[in-house]
Amino acid sequence: MHKILVLWATPRSTSTAFEWMMRMRGDFTCFHEPFGEPWYQGEEPLWPRLKPDSPRTPGLTFDSVWQGMKQAASEGPVFSKDFPHYIEHLWTDAFLGHFNHSFLIRDPAKVATSMYKHWPDFVLKEIAFVEQRALFDRLADQTGAAPPVIDSDDLLEDPHGIVEAYCTAVGIPFLPKALSWEPGDREEVSWYDGGSWHANLRDSDGLKPQPRSYIDIADAPDRVKEIYEIVLPHYEHLHRHRLSGVKVDA
Repeated sequence: MHKILVLWATPRSTSTAFEWMMRMRGDFTCFHEPFGEPWYQGEEPLWPRLKPDSPRTPGLTFDSVWQGMKQAASEGPVFSKDFPHYIEHLWTDAFLGHFNHSFLIRDPAKVATSMYKHWPDFVLKEIAFVEQRALFDRLADQTGAAPPVIDSDDLLEDPHGIVEAYCTAVGIPFLPKALSWEPGDREEVSWYDGGSWHANLRDSDGLKPQPRSYIDIADAPDRVKEIYEIVLPHYEHLHRHRLSGVKVDA
């Protein structure tokens, strides 16, 4: 069984665009937030805002997802983009040992305000920073080295350099052609709500350099600012370990 290359992200962190780049490579079987499906809508969901009329999928469990991923990894290289809060209850050394771990972080002011636009009643458990930091620290303590971390702002400002640095860090070849694609439907990433959260990806044609932007959290509602204050130290902790982009000769 191949080790599964996994990117542990937070919501609203450019993670699906990064996943799409990995799909464009053509050398990985890719999974889109596979453990999110049972967390939200499986037979035993863990979503904290679950309602009686929330969607449920018969036969969908964390174990059924895991068996499918292991089967794919027995046949070839696998990449998965997921959020660490979905599988906190599965964190054993044996389970985590199946993965080649990496992390994607983003300024929590941007994450929290974007979440608020989609889900005004989102809660701390849905934003993943606390669990992301806990998993990062656990893995770093086990190995004595920080797992690879990329920051969304760095990625958008210098996609070529950051993706190349990431590929080197996780031990895969860098394929520049994978940074470009045609706009279009993204059915592969639309299991939740028909892919309504991925409009930007649907209209995009690749990871292209973008000017760095900033969000003033002072303009956010009080409950969003409270969540921001809680998660900021966890983001800053991982941010200190982020990869720098590979310099390209002019």
